[in-house]
Amino acid sequence: MKQTIYRKNLLIPFLKMVIDALVILLAFSLSYYARFYSPVVEVFPVTKGYPPFINYLAAAIVLTAIYIVILSASHSYRSRYFSTFAQDIPVVLRACFIGILFAMSGAFLYRGFSYSRLTFFLMFFHTNVLLLAGRYLFHRIRRILMRKGFGIQKAVMVGSSTHIPRFCAQIQNDLHQNFRISGYLGEIELDSMDVPYLGLPANLPQLVNEKQIDAILMMFDADSHSQILSVIREMEGKNVELFYIPDILDMITSHRGTFEIAGMPVLRLKAVDFSGWQGFLKRSFDLLVSLTGVIILSPLLLLLAVLIKMHSPGPIFYKQKRIGLDGKEFVMLKFRSMVVDAEKESGPVWAAEKDPRATAIGRFLRRTSLDELPQLINVISGEMSLVGPRPERKVFVEQFRQLIPQYAERHRVRSGVTGWAQVNGLRGQSPIEDRTRYDVYYIENWSLWFDVKIILLTFLAIIRGENAY
Repeated sequence: MKQTIYRKNLLIPFLKMVIDALVILLAFSLSYYARFYSPVVEVFPVTKGYPPFINYLAAAIVLTAIYIVILSASHSYRSRYFSTFAQDIPVVLRACFIGILFAMSGAFLYRGFSYSRLTFFLMFFHTNVLLLAGRYLFHRIRRILMRKGFGIQKAVMVGSSTHIPRFCAQIQNDLHQNFRISGYLGEIELDSMDVPYLGLPANLPQLVNEKQIDAILMMFDADSHSQILSVIREMEGKNVELFYIPDILDMITSHRGTFEIAGMPVLRLKAVDFSGWQGFLKRSFDLLVSLTGVIILSPLLLLLAVLIKMHSPGPIFYKQKRIGLDGKEFVMLKFRSMVVDAEKESGPVWAAEKDPRATAIGRFLRRTSLDELPQLINVISGEMSLVGPRPERKVFVEQFRQLIPQYAERHRVRSGVTGWAQVNGLRGQSPIEDRTRYDVYYIENWSLWFDVKIILLTFLAIIRGENAY
């Protein structure tokens, strides 16, 4: 690997760190101004005089260093691969929460100066908003730098002819990808590929030396572990990075843990998710957010109900039986966006782009996803969750569970108003196999931060309006 690649790889993490430091300092400065020199003073008067800015600036510099350490501990400045704005969201939210605890603890223990408690509340708000904005700016700049070759790895693909075309297309279409695909190795040459065929996998060691390859992407079938081990052995002593992209069958072992039973090591291949404190935390979060949402959005909900009634005869709500937790049916609510008896002629079908059955107000509701808002009532009643796999009708569930591996796993948890598949663009008539893979990944990797991240990404997806019809 060329020495220059190290300098190029150093630039992007360093740029992220600089932007983080600047926006954190800005957040603290804004918090000081908002507390003492904005209309906030009229609501919360200053009773002990206006403190000098230098005292807050000194604290801001120390806390900026602490925030950088916290972000660094989350590998925020180490990983060059697969770093996207979506992946940065939970990292930023965690860092801001931990950082404000450090700030308040330090202010409590430090007796040389009395800091405003309201300022800390404003700091928490500003650091969350500005750090997320800073990360968004960073990824825009990073994309420009990547087009100039910074952070890009020269990679080859090796593996099964059934997987290489699909994964190659996904990597090349990903605006955030760090790889430039130089070619692929496989048992046969594929006509569908737009990158060069570089021969059999046995040619890999010679190819790595000749073309100065930085990374190898492996995508073998589930029963080809011997070939994976062969590539690993052949790359011993070579300065090249290896990545294995599993097919969907390998997702069965994605949620594993190692335990001891009677002194013997045991590999757990499947766990019961959302049990105990996990389930309590998720349900509490669902209730808090959905109840707050219904109260805040009640004027909008009333307005939409009136518009639906004005534009088309029929009920305001559309009620449909869907399959949810443990495979049980429940009645899912939506604002009606189509004419009454829309499926009378066609039977159960998915909605399509420019669907003639949609009403005038219904097209707007579906494009903005506002038709889903009544499902907050389903969340409050415990039939759904804010985040989870989207529920399907029984007729489709019976088809999919026979054809798609792991499809039934989606019913181990409550269905969601939004989900990991939806914020990744898998809506409408996207392949159900891909949606299943994303849903299973969500179930097996759930955390409260993951839910917050998906909710924030949902708002971005609504603004873009992709695949919403």
